[in-house]
Amino acid sequence: MDTDRTGTRPRTIARGPVGAAPRRLAGIGAITVTSVLWGTTGTAATFAPEAGPLAIGSAALGIGGLLQALIALPALRSARARLRENLALVVAGAVAVGVYPLAFYGSMHLAGVAVGTVVSLASAPLASGLLELVVQRRPLGRWWTAAALLGAIGSALLCLSAAEGPSASPGRTAAGITLGLVAGATYALFSWAAHGLMGRGIDRAASMGAVFGAGGVLLMPVLAVTGAPLLASAQSFAVAAYMALVPMFLGYLLFGLGLARVPASTATTVTLLEPAVAAVLAVLVVGETLGGAGLLGLGAVALALAVLVLAPAGGGGAAPPRPGAART
Repeated sequence: MDTDRTGTRPRTIARGPVGAAPRRLAGIGAITVTSVLWGTTGTAATFAPEAGPLAIGSAALGIGGLLQALIALPALRSARARLRENLALVVAGAVAVGVYPLAFYGSMHLAGVAVGTVVSLASAPLASGLLELVVQRRPLGRWWTAAALLGAIGSALLCLSAAEGPSASPGRTAAGITLGLVAGATYALFSWAAHGLMGRGIDRAASMGAVFGAGGVLLMPVLAVTGAPLLASAQSFAVAAYMALVPMFLGYLLFGLGLARVPASTATTVTLLEPAVAAVLAVLVVGETLGGAGLLGLGAVALALAVLVLAPAGGGGAAPPRPGAART
């Protein structure tokens, strides 16, 4: 406490927004849980081997996206005028949602669960940071840069460890890595688009519902053409239902809560936990191999997450906009 010039009235010296740190930690916590849920998708997909990656991807995020829009209908109605004003951002996010699962599950199908997940998620924070830097001229903090570098190094080590397995095929691995880079770029794009809509004063539910609902509509033709194997057995149907309801629907609900509290660059960096979870499950459940480099990679990813959690408010990336603040 301090006093004003009369020396009689107590005055509090401002030290930043009240509740900024708890809000940021809540956002990181929500995205951490999301990352664990997402980390199960590659292993779950192996329990429906007769269904191809296009069927798995379109069912998981297509149905999950439509459910996002369904529960957000009241918010979408209220925000329809604002969404029309920001149609370009909605379309960019929706197209990214439509491409992402096809590239992501294609990457895992070709290169393996560990490699596909690692490449997809390791490239996303870098793409997200570049989007914020180039498009919004938003400088990236030193803490974010350190976390992103640690995460990228850890993910590369995980990828190297998995690629050294006896069943690895250089051609398939290269194709899988290429699709993983596409997945990382589109993941960064829809995260940035959804966060941008929230920053322009559009309700979180409406922002997520618009982007993921429209993306889900784009995926429905793919599901119609490729989805028959998902109905061929009770196990395949259960896999599709789990993917759509738990990692995709519940996961993206939590992801939206996190995006409303931290920048997209921080959110995508926290999700570097996903490839670590995926790699562990790939070893324990699927039978993929993970050597010493992989263990070092897991440690680096965990350290990246710790850096973000311990970073001072505003140090994990640019500060998120206040709810309702318009941005031109």
